[in-house]
Amino acid sequence: MTEAIWLGLIHLLTFDNLALIVAGTVAGMVIGALPGLTATMAVALLVPFTFNMDPIGGLVLLGSIYMGAIYGGCFSAILINTPGTPSSIGTTFDGYPMARQGRGEEAVIGATVGSAIGGVFGVICLIFLSPLLADIALRFGPAEYFWVGVFGITIISSLSSGAFLKGMTGAAFGVLISTIGIAPVGGDVRFTFGSPAMQAGVDLIVILIGLFCIPELLNLVFHSSSGKNSIDYRRAKGVLGTTVRRVFGMPGNLLRSSIIGTVVGILPGAGGSIANLVSYNEAKRASKTPEEFGTGKLEGVVATETANNAVVGGGLIPLLTLGIPGAPPDAIIYGALMMQGLRPGPQLFSEHADITYTFMLGVGLSALVMVPVGLYGGRLLARFVSRLPVRYLVPGIAILTIVGSYAIRNNFLDVILMLGFGVAGYVLRYFGFNAAPIVLGLILGPIMETGLVQANLMGASYEHSWYALFVNPLSWILIALSVFSFLWPYFGPLWTRLRRPNTRPSL
Repeated sequence: MTEAIWLGLIHLLTFDNLALIVAGTVAGMVIGALPGLTATMAVALLVPFTFNMDPIGGLVLLGSIYMGAIYGGCFSAILINTPGTPSSIGTTFDGYPMARQGRGEEAVIGATVGSAIGGVFGVICLIFLSPLLADIALRFGPAEYFWVGVFGITIISSLSSGAFLKGMTGAAFGVLISTIGIAPVGGDVRFTFGSPAMQAGVDLIVILIGLFCIPELLNLVFHSSSGKNSIDYRRAKGVLGTTVRRVFGMPGNLLRSSIIGTVVGILPGAGGSIANLVSYNEAKRASKTPEEFGTGKLEGVVATETANNAVVGGGLIPLLTLGIPGAPPDAIIYGALMMQGLRPGPQLFSEHADITYTFMLGVGLSALVMVPVGLYGGRLLARFVSRLPVRYLVPGIAILTIVGSYAIRNNFLDVILMLGFGVAGYVLRYFGFNAAPIVLGLILGPIMETGLVQANLMGASYEHSWYALFVNPLSWILIALSVFSFLWPYFGPLWTRLRRPNTRPSL
């Protein structure tokens, strides 16, 4: 592994790749800082433009955009009380009150340092945990990959708080979409409606652009507000050094938030929107003055921003080793890997170690680049965020979605599908359905189908072919995890109530 890391570092430290990291980080920050434009949209819009790039350059650019966009959401959260990305929801709780008190620069500095620390921590875990998980994945056969897919689907139930049925319905819809085209095993043609263009299936990137970009654009059109409570961002002498020392003076908060972000990132479908709220809650519980949270507490800003950037590295762990995305932007990077002929799994670390480690190190370097760019370019970015009119933003992004969808296969049908899924995604969101379970089902569907069919073929020597799904002990472990994850929404609240002390007055 050490040799692969050094090789990746040599590939990374070239002028072209360093320039891509800086450009991607800045572009991600700008997109992430604009309210309504998520990190997922940022990555999805630019994937088609990486097709003609070499794999290292394309992946390094996308990873930098991802990291920069997650961080960029803190600017609008702090300065206009509107999270630029869902991962920055918790940042508004204390960031905006700090800005109203004239401490906007302090909040931005705390968010910047915390984001860099969380991002680097997540990438370190990615570099050292991914090979271990990849070694375990080498022991997986078709049956185990089928159960991995089932486990990924059932995790949706534990994350869809209060919306278990909707989460599972969305995942089932994604699995159904994945069956369009020629079957991966057997070659049967399904659900093409007589169209030869549909035999190749529905392109993943097209679906992702439709589900994540078009609903956001429609939200900007129908629900954008012309008046924003913008706070002037001014520099003050000595604030930089004082704030940096304060941030490094809370190691417990930094470590706890980084671990929470990494662990939540590993969970399929979770992402920074969950990590930042969990981290904020834990920082409040661990504080000696929890009553001050929500009134302008630097610890709250640091906790949320550290956690949501740690999610980036954490979410890439199951993606690169098992092909299961931890967050929606990871699903788009999955599509980019497939477009470059790089199939996520153990072979990434055995056959394409140079590309894999260059990509991981590039994401980590992007976290460090955020510090000088955020500290010295924050004022300009803040002005840009508060003054860009929606009437210019929406048409520009709409053109990018159309061009990007068409450029994937030079097929106008992809544009129609993208727009159709975009409108469907907007309607589904109105009724409480999230796009993340649909995407997870879309990605896991072929994995489950291939594993199931191949396992049945391998089980021809048994009395019943489906016995092959239960032979390996690893299968039983995955089944147990799936059952636990599936039932947790029912037994989790019951367990919580049982653990609460009886507060009823005694008679």
